[in-house]
Amino acid sequence: MTVTRRLFLSSAAALVAAPGLVRAQTPDPSWPKTLTLGTASVGGTYFVYGQAWATLVGEKIGVPINTQQTQGPNQNVILVQGKNIDLGMTTMGIALQAWNGQGDWTKGQKMRDIRALFPMYDTPFHFVVMKRSGINSVAQLAGKRVGVGPRAGTPGTYYPIMFQTLGIQNVTIRNGQGSDMASQLADGLIDCFAFAAGLPIASYSELEATNEVTFFSFTPEQIAKLQQAMPELSPAEIPAGTYKSMPAAQATVGVFNFAIAHKELPDSLAYAIVKAVHENHDAMVRGHAAAKETVPEAVSKNAFLSFHPGAARYYKERGQNIPANLVG
Repeated sequence: MTVTRRLFLSSAAALVAAPGLVRAQTPDPSWPKTLTLGTASVGGTYFVYGQAWATLVGEKIGVPINTQQTQGPNQNVILVQGKNIDLGMTTMGIALQAWNGQGDWTKGQKMRDIRALFPMYDTPFHFVVMKRSGINSVAQLAGKRVGVGPRAGTPGTYYPIMFQTLGIQNVTIRNGQGSDMASQLADGLIDCFAFAAGLPIASYSELEATNEVTFFSFTPEQIAKLQQAMPELSPAEIPAGTYKSMPAAQATVGVFNFAIAHKELPDSLAYAIVKAVHENHDAMVRGHAAAKETVPEAVSKNAFLSFHPGAARYYKERGQNIPANLVG
């Protein structure tokens, strides 16, 4: 059994069994009997975090939430927009592209039926290589094979643009599940695994458990250049000790993540979901450490995507100011 799978099983069990959680409420008859949440590939944070909050929230609101493995944020947005799933997770950079119909993956369609539910965590971009490769900088990836996860995920969308922006030439991009990228790196089929997810990234930790690896990030000059080209990127940091072989903090860039729903999700159901997440914060953190950033105050990380009215009602009750033009 992989580290990722063990992490999910233990997290889900802890959420269900944890003492002191809000008791399950009686579902509103107008709510659907079940809900579906789009997550992402095995080996990434969405897979574990998504399973954790689906288990917790489903238990609290009395409506089972089934998870559906997807390619990540892009596909989650498309599926929620088309009402093919009820709930999803996305980075705000991808959501901005969807909202404005920008980026090749949108095919020019403005996806204005998605709504923000609650803030999740920051997604910092960083790199891991095998120590034996001698690679320790982004510049050294020129001419190398770099795995970036699923094509429709945040890393799969951003890294090719980042390499182009920084003038890193002749990079061969490889796509696949996060766990597959880790295996390919260990087997020498790729030279670097570049990813972005909530910390710690399960597949990075799994790699480090059985291999000598090197973690690195962008230089200050590269960070400035990336932020100038892509304003949605914000300063981020990989804290010291996130991984055993990373003794010092590493500066990088990141994008914040939000849970989303279709605008037609019942207001009372959206309210109940958001309330269950925030009023069981400790249990969320037990599900995945990245949830320590899943707090009401982080609603300020969203400056363009309309909040679902049910979610906005909860935040207003908690004293969080959401501009009127961001509710609807």
